[in-house]
Amino acid sequence: MNGGFWNNLTRPVLVLAPMAGVTDAAFRRIVAKYGKPDVLFTEFTSCDGLCSAGRDRLLPDLLYHESERPVVAQIFGSDPENFYKTAVLVRQLGFDGIDINTGCPDKSVEKQGAGAALIREPRLAREIIRATQRGAGDLPVSVKTRLGYNQNVIGEWVSHLLEEGPAAITIHARTRVEMSKVPARWHDLEPAVRARDQAGSSTLILGNGDIGTISEAGRAAAEYGLDGVMIGRGIYGNPWLFNRCVSRADLSINQRLDVLVEHARLFEITFNRKKHFAIMRKFFSSYVSGVPSARLLKSQLMETDSADEVAEVISDYLNGALMVAATCKNNERP
Repeated sequence: MNGGFWNNLTRPVLVLAPMAGVTDAAFRRIVAKYGKPDVLFTEFTSCDGLCSAGRDRLLPDLLYHESERPVVAQIFGSDPENFYKTAVLVRQLGFDGIDINTGCPDKSVEKQGAGAALIREPRLAREIIRATQRGAGDLPVSVKTRLGYNQNVIGEWVSHLLEEGPAAITIHARTRVEMSKVPARWHDLEPAVRARDQAGSSTLILGNGDIGTISEAGRAAAEYGLDGVMIGRGIYGNPWLFNRCVSRADLSINQRLDVLVEHARLFEITFNRKKHFAIMRKFFSSYVSGVPSARLLKSQLMETDSADEVAEVISDYLNGALMVAATCKNNERP
């Protein structure tokens, strides 16, 4: 088994989850600057797409910056040959590792026989891992998955995966059918740890689901014997999530909104119109959460189409807030 960089990380390993339309190269660079986790994953990218005439449209999803290392490219599909070809490409692009998505519950992904659909096809999943490892060369290959499809079969499922010696397995503590409709069941990850130990494998086992802080992650890893934890939704509007010295609550409104503007400018620079600026809008609500007049500020930001417009809205907001504060102070004078 090739553990690669995974073997050199301090336990518990903290990982930023791959989230479509969220953890793109611009946002990951902001996270790497303000609160870098141990490992960053790209958004998941289609192997079939990368092996087609439409490849150039997908390559922006595989952009990254040196500050992100170690950075892992997550890929999905159902054709082992395309996994091989994609792994070769990912190695040529200089990534530190490759992750195979076998947990996405999206119906359009499953119709391709990919994502969580692979839980029901262990032989194909194993063939995909082997093909990816061949193409990856000296890059470590990991897998992200779920407890099962219709029901929890994690002990049996992980045993299949372990046969191929992945560097790490990250398990979302719900089945595919459960989506995110029920609380994550972290105690159900323990059979995966036992299966790994009984197999004498050095594969890392990481958990994922409903973890919002690094302190929660540390407790979960210790309680369930995990090597690490992957955190997803808690990162929205909070690139300081993995920062052990600074938290979002420690920052002034000005500091938080300055990072929003920085993020918007970095988005434009990184993608140079290869991605529509409207993607940035999904971040606005979480960035401005908790600030005075957040609803009005968000509505103004949602009308923007460029980083300059975002900066103008934020500047007007902050100047207006300063004027209100000064007026209130003057009115308090005798």
